[in-house]
Amino acid sequence: MFHPIFSVLFRRPELVMDHVAGYAALVKEEATSVGSEVLKRTIAGAVAAICALLFLIFAGVAIMLGSVVNEFSWALVLVPAVPLVVAGIGGSMAMKPLPNKAFGELRSQLGADAEALRMLKGQ
Repeated sequence: MFHPIFSVLFRRPELVMDHVAGYAALVKEEATSVGSEVLKRTIAGAVAAICALLFLIFAGVAIMLGSVVNEFSWALVLVPAVPLVVAGIGGSMAMKPLPNKAFGELRSQLGADAEALRMLKGQ
């Protein structure tokens, strides 16, 4: 009448709690590894945003200086170009997708548990 999981839940709740604790440890472990990737991408995005702002400021100053001096200087091109290149690199690092293996072990464990429950239900 009832699913076998309920009989285990009522007779041996410590087994279910151990299983849930195992899931919590697995989630924590995988979130830590994914969390470090997210942190790297967040820092890269912040660096890209700051460098893009610096590029805009330096480019504006270079345009103003170039119009006042009326002669070409490579410094007026190179100074804004450096933060632009760094912003491009940081932006490309920030836009990388998370690896597909993220939470892969948790997915496989959930699949194995679901299969075990299906087998129990069939008995």
